[in-house]
Amino acid sequence: MYLFFLTTLFYYFCESFRLFNTIQALRMKKIELEIVALSHSLAQTQNYAIVLGEQGGSRRLPIVIGGFEAQAIAVAMEGMLPSRPMTHDLFKNALDTFKIDLKEIIINNLVDGVFYANLVFLQNGKEVEVDSRTSDALALAVRFGCPIFSYEFILDQAGIILEEETEREVQKAKTRRQQQQPKERGLEDFSEDELETLLNQVLEEEDYEKAAKIRDEINRRKEDKGNN
Repeated sequence: MYLFFLTTLFYYFCESFRLFNTIQALRMKKIELEIVALSHSLAQTQNYAIVLGEQGGSRRLPIVIGGFEAQAIAVAMEGMLPSRPMTHDLFKNALDTFKIDLKEIIINNLVDGVFYANLVFLQNGKEVEVDSRTSDALALAVRFGCPIFSYEFILDQAGIILEEETEREVQKAKTRRQQQQPKERGLEDFSEDELETLLNQVLEEEDYEKAAKIRDEINRRKEDKGNN
């Protein structure tokens, strides 16, 4: 009887531990987000609110940021090129020079209303995480075009579900912003001289995959001329 009691107790202990681990895994599930809005904060008039939307979901994560960071994000989102590099542009240029890529950013904690984030860098196949303010992390994510992630427990705590009308307005604003983004020039849009210059540039950067595409485009044009 005593052995049966111990066996039953051990079984329920194992089940409880497994259930606890399952719940923890769900809480730490990574959720990909995207920027859907940037506007003045209604609660803090001197600041701005950036709204992140859950990809494939209806939850939104509003984060209050400062005016300087809001400007840095807006400039990159609108594809504007300042006459001199801003702080985040300078940081990206430095990372590009040393061939360090920003793989992703993770909004990894929320303490007393303050969001925390990590930058996940990739260099020579090795990942390195660096602590960052969330606003700075978002400004860099826009410049690198890298994914933005958070965890389920953060969306549970701070996420909201917008009303249908508000959601439509957010989607309209997102569509307008995408339409305003300058289209990246394809290789067919470059002249032959520009292609030669670009080829030399990417070879110096050791971007051999892009160099091969440029060379193919140059050869294709030469063949077209020969056929004519």
